[in-house]
Amino acid sequence: MITGELKNKIDKIWDDMYSYGIANPLTVIEQLTYLFFIRSLDEVETANERQDSLLGITTDRIFPENKQHLRWSKFKGRKAEEIFQLLRDEVFPFIKKLQNGKKSSYARYMRDANFLLPNALITEKVVTAIDDLPLQDRDLKGDIYEYMISKLQTAGRIGQFRTPRHIIKMMVRLIDPKPEDTIADPACGTGGFLVLAGQYVKDNNKDELLTNRKFAQHFASTMFTGYDTDQTMLRISAMNMILHGMDNARIEYNDSLSKNNTDTEKYSVILANPPFKGSLDHDAVSPTLTTVVNTKKTELLFLALFLRMLEPGGRCACIVPDGVLFGNSKAHIAIRKELIENHKLIAVISMPSGVFKPYAGVSTAVLVFTKTGTGGTDNVWFYDMKSDGFSLDDKRIDLGTGGDIEDIVARYKSLTTNPEMEATRARTEQSFLVPKQEIVDNGYDLSINRYKQNGYVEEYYDHPSVSIERFKELEEEIIAGIAELEAMFE
Repeated sequence: MITGELKNKIDKIWDDMYSYGIANPLTVIEQLTYLFFIRSLDEVETANERQDSLLGITTDRIFPENKQHLRWSKFKGRKAEEIFQLLRDEVFPFIKKLQNGKKSSYARYMRDANFLLPNALITEKVVTAIDDLPLQDRDLKGDIYEYMISKLQTAGRIGQFRTPRHIIKMMVRLIDPKPEDTIADPACGTGGFLVLAGQYVKDNNKDELLTNRKFAQHFASTMFTGYDTDQTMLRISAMNMILHGMDNARIEYNDSLSKNNTDTEKYSVILANPPFKGSLDHDAVSPTLTTVVNTKKTELLFLALFLRMLEPGGRCACIVPDGVLFGNSKAHIAIRKELIENHKLIAVISMPSGVFKPYAGVSTAVLVFTKTGTGGTDNVWFYDMKSDGFSLDDKRIDLGTGGDIEDIVARYKSLTTNPEMEATRARTEQSFLVPKQEIVDNGYDLSINRYKQNGYVEEYYDHPSVSIERFKELEEEIIAGIAELEAMFE
C-alpha cells in the first residue's frame, strides 16, 4: 500500500498536468506510464550492466552506444527545453521502435502512442517528480499504478477495481505455478496476476530457468496470456510484462466472453479477478458459455469461460462476489453444480468485505478448483478469513501482522501433505472440510455461513423444583438470623 506522502506526490503530478491543460485522466495515466517506463528501462539497463560486469560477459543492450543519451539518468538533469525536445523528438520515437520490429504486444500497443506534454515547463516538472518516486520497488510500482487508475471516474462504471497485491500473491502461492505451465488472465487489467505469477516462477525455479533453455524461452514468450478491452490497461500490462522479463507475453485486445475468443483447453493455470458489474448482450456472448450457464451475469459467465479455457488437469484460483456462492437462480446453481459434479472444487476462501476498499465494499471469496471433466470433488475446504493484514476501512492501514494469509497457505498445502490436519477440525474453527454430499443436499450452497458453527459454552441450570427448595432454605436462614438479632437487643 502507498503512503499518504506518496499519494500526495502523485496527486501533485496529476494536478500539475491538469493545470497545463491535460484534463482527460486517461491521457494523464498514459503519459505518466510512458515516463515510468522510460525511467524503468534505464534501471533495467543498469542492472544488466552490473550483472554482465560480475559475470565477465556482454549481453544485448537496450540502449546502443549511439543512444546512451536517451537514458533517463543521462537527460533528467538537463535544462527544461532540452528535456522536452529530447523526449518529444528522440526518446519517444526510440521506445516506440524498441523491439526492432518484433511483433510483441508492447510494440503493438506503443505503435499509436503519442507524446502529449504541451511544453518544456510541465515536462521538466513531471520528470523531476517521477524521478523522486520509488519505482525500483516492483510491488510499490504496482500500487502506484493502482492508485492512478483508481482516480479514473470511469473505473467504477466499467466494473474494474484493483486487486491488492498481497491477495494476488496469496492466490499465486495456492496455485504454485511451475516453469512448464501456461498461465492466462482473461481480464488482465494492469497485468498484476501475470506479473506476480512470473515473479513466483522465477523466485522458485531459478536453476531451471538458468539451465533449461526450453523453460527460459517459454517464460519469455509463450507462458503468459492476458486479455482486456481497455487500451490503456493493455499498454500498462504490456509494459509490465517487458519490465519483468516476459518480453513477448501475449497481451491482446479481446472481449473474453464474446464469440471472438475461441481459446479452448489451452492453459494449465488461470488466475483472475474478472469484472463483477453489469450484464452483457446475450447474443454477443459465446454460445459455448451460455450452454453451460444460461445467463447475462459476467461473474457466472467467466467461471464457465475458465473451465473452457483450462486444459484437463488445469488449475484455477479466481475471485468471485459472494452472490456466486449462494445465489438461488438457475444460473447460479448450475455453475456451482458444474464445478462440484463435473470438476474438482478444492477450496472456498471467504474474504472480509473491506479487502477491496476504498474502491469497493463488496464481499468476495476465492475459489480454487481443478478442471477434470470427470468429477473428483470429495470434500470442499472452507476458510473464514478474518484479516488480510490491513485495516478494513477506507484507509487500509498495514497492521504489521500479515493477517490470516500465512495460515491460509499453510493449511491449504496441508490438504495434500497432511490431510488429517484439516479433517479433524471442528466447524467452529476458521477452516474445516465439508463433504460433497452435504453441499449437494444444501442445493450446492457454498456460503461459509451455511456450514460454520458458532462456538458457545453450554450452560446448565437446576430444575425449578431444586431452585425453589434452595430458596426456602435461604428464607428460613434469613428468618432465623433476624430472630437472633432481635434477641440480642431485647
